[in-house]
Amino acid sequence: MKALYFDRHGGPEVMQYGDVPDPRPGPGEALVQVKAVALNHLDLWVRQGWPGLALPKPHIGGSDVAGLVAGYGAGANGQALGTRVVIDPGVVLGEDEWTRRGEESVSPHYHLLGEGLRGGCAEYVAVPARNLLPIPDGIDFPQAAAPILVGLTAWRMLVKRAQLKAGESVAIVGAGGGVNSLSIQLARYLGATVYAITSTAEKMRKAQELGADCVINYREEDWSKKLYQLTGKRGVDVVVDNVGQATLNSSMRALARGGRAVIVGNTSGPKAEIDVRFIFSKQISLIGSTMGSHQDFRDVMELVWAGTLKPVIDRIMPLSEGRAAHELLAAGQQFGKVVLQL
Repeated sequence: MKALYFDRHGGPEVMQYGDVPDPRPGPGEALVQVKAVALNHLDLWVRQGWPGLALPKPHIGGSDVAGLVAGYGAGANGQALGTRVVIDPGVVLGEDEWTRRGEESVSPHYHLLGEGLRGGCAEYVAVPARNLLPIPDGIDFPQAAAPILVGLTAWRMLVKRAQLKAGESVAIVGAGGGVNSLSIQLARYLGATVYAITSTAEKMRKAQELGADCVINYREEDWSKKLYQLTGKRGVDVVVDNVGQATLNSSMRALARGGRAVIVGNTSGPKAEIDVRFIFSKQISLIGSTMGSHQDFRDVMELVWAGTLKPVIDRIMPLSEGRAAHELLAAGQQFGKVVLQL
């Protein structure tokens, strides 16, 4: 089968498009013919590699997969062959106290499609049959693939971890990425006042179209100080920060007393020097969040199917142009998701 893969870590130049062996579904697994796969910054990090990451090569990325059920392994069953499905990217290998409590993403046995496991940037992928969810009529494959990982992340961090409530306020650091563009919509759905932090006039306009109550251009002013002014020097209840090193202190500064900073990434770097006075003097909480459980996946996709959350797609490209898609994502000029289509 054709696939987008790499056999060594590095920049976009290591990405190759060519033939690899077809996957075979094992016991309890389904084979999915991939029709669309959306990229995430995770794909860039996995391609670049990090200390301790040991992947069988060649590695195929891609966590956000939509396609057709093409077969089953021994003992597996589910939707009829040819059914249009999306894949829950969280795969649990084994069972422990966390999976029994429905908190699979906290389990040490939790793995992510396209990260620790070969993903969907290929013509076929084999996954546990329980991870398939039918796509309703009226939603095409790119629309179904685009919100998967970002929706799962947004739901987990805002609903489960931050416990954002109606009447509260939330600042979302960045508006152009997939997680943040969906988080704006989800926060509005939850009844919160939404402040979006972004970098260009065009991204500001798009953030407002998604439902942001107020948008701040961080290139033109200190966004944490501006938030204090806009909230009458109170600060916001929640800050969503997936930037990390460059923004964490500003995120803590922008919080109200008793506020929560939800840390969901580190696009600017993994190591941050923080001013601990913010933490104890304002009694704020730093909360980590990533991915989500099978139930989280089903819950957020129901909102997508209902049209409550609308996936934001920057562009659709053929899988064969995957290297160019990696370059585009690394440049950070997109608003929403880059989707590869087969």
